[in-house]
Amino acid sequence: MVTIPLINLANFNQDNTSKQTVIKEIYQACNEIGFMYLQNHGISPEQIFQQSQALFNLPLHIKQQLAWSDEFSNIGYVGIERERLNPNNPGDLKEAFNISKQNNIEKFSPELNTVEFYDACTELANKILQAFALALELPEDFFTSKHNQQNHTLRLLHYPPLTTTPKPGQVRAGEHSDYGSITLLFQDDIGGLEVQTTAGEWIAAPSIPGTVIVNTGDLMERWTNHVFCSTKHRVMIKRDRAMKQSRYSIAFFCHPNDDTEIACLDSCRNYHSPIDPPILAGEYLLSRLQATY
Repeated sequence: MVTIPLINLANFNQDNTSKQTVIKEIYQACNEIGFMYLQNHGISPEQIFQQSQALFNLPLHIKQQLAWSDEFSNIGYVGIERERLNPNNPGDLKEAFNISKQNNIEKFSPELNTVEFYDACTELANKILQAFALALELPEDFFTSKHNQQNHTLRLLHYPPLTTTPKPGQVRAGEHSDYGSITLLFQDDIGGLEVQTTAGEWIAAPSIPGTVIVNTGDLMERWTNHVFCSTKHRVMIKRDRAMKQSRYSIAFFCHPNDDTEIACLDSCRNYHSPIDPPILAGEYLLSRLQATY
């Protein structure tokens, strides 16, 4: 049975032997399943979860004043069923706020201050990207130098209680892979997240207290010539009391600078020639967003 590995990130800052162990564990996780749990990551999401709940509790007409408008900015409020992560299924049973580094969401919810959390996620993402670079025999700053414009998206997510029968094929979040380099995911204990293994099986990815889930996205898969895999995942409707409960999660989507060319790394050509053609990071992100909304 395939399981998502649990990695102690604190060891990355210890002696060289411990650091190399973490680098190997991260490489193996990204190569075999594309998902991992990290513990001792240094971020406490509890306050943001509380503030996120208050934000989603605002009246719909207030939230709509911040409505998502286009894929070029990719910020704002996304209403229930507005997004279809799996384009073959009905709209997802979730709502979200997409937040950039420079946003004005605080004027609608003054207690919500995402800047500090955004910066902490950026710092953690950079540490993971450094580990990626070392795992792939690259200079330690190879990836971080290509993410220094902080084109990342912080996404607050709410999956509301179900009061009516879902449409055929409708779930809380359709199966999809993420678009960027890596994703950090914090989730509550309601459950429903599932990850697809390389064998095509779906396995549960429950919340583990004190951890953050990290997964690799499409651009990292292309960069590494599929040495690191971008894995499909989804949020299902659990047929128990969780159907009548709200589910909350917080995703931090880490994207390279828009003008970064994503092309097969020399260190990832060992087994076969480049699978994907080069593409600019910004162009790829736009194409995926256009297909989603």
